[in-house]
Amino acid sequence: MNNGSDAWVAFVPWIGLALAALVLFIALRKGSQGRLVDDTPTSKTTGVFIGIVELKGTAEAEAPLTGYLSNRASVYYSWTVEEHWSRIVTETYTDDKGNTQTRTRVETGWMNVGGETQEMPFYLKDDCGVVLVQPARAKIEPQTVFSETCTPLNSLYYGKGPAGAIPDSTFTRRFVEVAIPLHAPLFLIGHAREREDVVAAEVAYDDHTALFLISTRSEEQVSSGYAWSFNGLGLLGLAFAAGGMIALPNVRAQQDFSIPFIVGLGYLCCWGLGWVWMAYNSLVNLRQRVRQAWANVDVQLKRRHDLIPNLVSIVEGLRDYERTVQTEIASLRAEMTTTPPGQAGTDPGACYGTLTAIVERYPELKSNDSFKKLMDNLSDTEQRIALARSYFNDIATYFNTRLEKVPDKFIALLGGMKLQALMVANDFERAPIQVKLAS
Repeated sequence: MNNGSDAWVAFVPWIGLALAALVLFIALRKGSQGRLVDDTPTSKTTGVFIGIVELKGTAEAEAPLTGYLSNRASVYYSWTVEEHWSRIVTETYTDDKGNTQTRTRVETGWMNVGGETQEMPFYLKDDCGVVLVQPARAKIEPQTVFSETCTPLNSLYYGKGPAGAIPDSTFTRRFVEVAIPLHAPLFLIGHAREREDVVAAEVAYDDHTALFLISTRSEEQVSSGYAWSFNGLGLLGLAFAAGGMIALPNVRAQQDFSIPFIVGLGYLCCWGLGWVWMAYNSLVNLRQRVRQAWANVDVQLKRRHDLIPNLVSIVEGLRDYERTVQTEIASLRAEMTTTPPGQAGTDPGACYGTLTAIVERYPELKSNDSFKKLMDNLSDTEQRIALARSYFNDIATYFNTRLEKVPDKFIALLGGMKLQALMVANDFERAPIQVKLAS
């Protein structure tokens, strides 16, 4: 019996090292995600461009879901029903003297007896507009909207739970529902892409994006959570690595903790190198997003350069065309009132027929709407440029701040990273389009 126990103990150090490596990997992943949250500026919905975006707003939908337990309007909900059980277990064991003994103990727990998760595409709304969110495969952090524990005397027990009881049931059930309620404040970070149905952006899962998070917590709470996870998991890995070494026979026999100390020190070195690797990669990703932000500015400038002259040309054409129509109508009216009746070829009935034909062919004038649409496009284009420029300056500021902080400053030297100049109004290579419509 002791030989078998000693054989199992011999694997403990290796199990500890394996668990330490796994926990360290998860810790570094959490740290990388935390840096992504910290290094991504918050965008407005009208300024969402392709790539990683961070948004804050409220959850909105045209036809929201209705929570199963709470009956609250939601865009996401998940409910569970758990039933409590308790049983007495009798077991046999061998004591230190080799004698067989029996003992009893009470085991209790909760068993899931029902549940469901429902989600739907929804809109995130801020003070500028809305953007569509596809929540499939996102990490969702909802809020608890319903929680109640009851017995069969409560109508909820069988009304929302199964009719049958589980083995060893104590006839106590716990009903819990978490949800993203309609109009709930949200923090979101994920990948933006073009929608397939209209010319607009949507946020959805992407294989190449490190994080797709929809949370009812604030950005500060999310960032703090990742920091605690990184530090807590790192310390847990240290405990696994060093603690597993205590199971070695010579450590137990001689109370010599030099081996656990050396292993723990080695783990801390791996943790430090892992942090350097994580920080360097996050700086590289941040630099790429700065370049992408500049490309977005350039796209918007090109859009203005190509779109506005064409719109101006169309509006001028409509205006000239309708001015010609108005001139001809005025001329016909004048001819009708000045030409003496009875002259050949100038019968008023013929003039009326011409005038009626023109009115029927051109029943309404479009230039006013065209001018309005032109002004709307001018305003929208300039707003897009302003948002793109603002986002570039924000992400560049985040990048520059990282390069000036210790220890990121020294890590940036490994990649020869330099500060990124911010964009000012006179930096634009393409001059604004001057809209001048001749009278």
